[in-house]
Amino acid sequence: MESKKEIYDLLPEGFYPRTVFFKAGTPIYDIAESTGQMDLRYPLIGKPDIGMKALMVKKLETEKELAAYAAVSKIDFLIQECVTWPNEIGIFYYRYPGEAKGHISGIVKKEFLSVTGDGQSTIEELIKKNKRAILQLKILKETYQEKITTVLKEGDEFVLVPYGSHFRGSKFTDISHRADDELTTLIDTICKQVNGFYFGRLDIRYNTWEELKQGKNFSIIELNGAGSEPTHMYDPSHSLFFAWKEIIRHWKILYRISKLNHHPETRPFMSSAMGIEMFRQHKEHKRLIAGSDVK
Repeated sequence: MESKKEIYDLLPEGFYPRTVFFKAGTPIYDIAESTGQMDLRYPLIGKPDIGMKALMVKKLETEKELAAYAAVSKIDFLIQECVTWPNEIGIFYYRYPGEAKGHISGIVKKEFLSVTGDGQSTIEELIKKNKRAILQLKILKETYQEKITTVLKEGDEFVLVPYGSHFRGSKFTDISHRADDELTTLIDTICKQVNGFYFGRLDIRYNTWEELKQGKNFSIIELNGAGSEPTHMYDPSHSLFFAWKEIIRHWKILYRISKLNHHPETRPFMSSAMGIEMFRQHKEHKRLIAGSDVK
């Protein structure tokens, strides 16, 4: 179970959104004071400190929404500035201990769940016509309430979920072929500044591809470690066999890194008891997330 706050603390400042950590039950006046001191302005993003499948991730437009989010959260959470760069990708990176340069093993492009107006249909009607969006209809109705009856002008795009989550309806496209030397050097330079990081996925919001490769106008919104998935395998054009192959390939890489990085005193292997306890904590955390009634 990976704490986002602890991971952000490992990243060099300026590479990730300004973020404040709060314990569950923190009063809204303390939250407002802390976010005000950091000059965080609406909209903001609320997310659990230890998350899964983008559950409890919510865009907060007002202090009233922030207060409602904090009131129902049963777990520790983060309040974060909203990154507005229009594009999002996930880059899977690994480097073997002792190796001078790392590798990009996959890149996924994330297309946010959205609908486009035809000048006649309401947002709800457009959702029902969209094969991806209709699967999110219940939560979208709870999120947008009366706004869901709005009729969009022809050609107007309305982003339903403003972050790249496969679980929340985003389309994932494999663009691993774009992993050239320039991009690899950038990601390698960033990851080498994170002590002990050899394997995982960087979820990045950015403006343009060329600016990203030059190290400009981007933000790392998530850095996921050993528990992360090579999400390029979720491209609809890939087969189930491709996904299995990618999972096994990355497990083999992780196994080799673990063997090379092992030290019996400072970096011991996880014991069976520790593994069982981790699964118990995960089950309890999942229960608490489900019990946090975030709409």
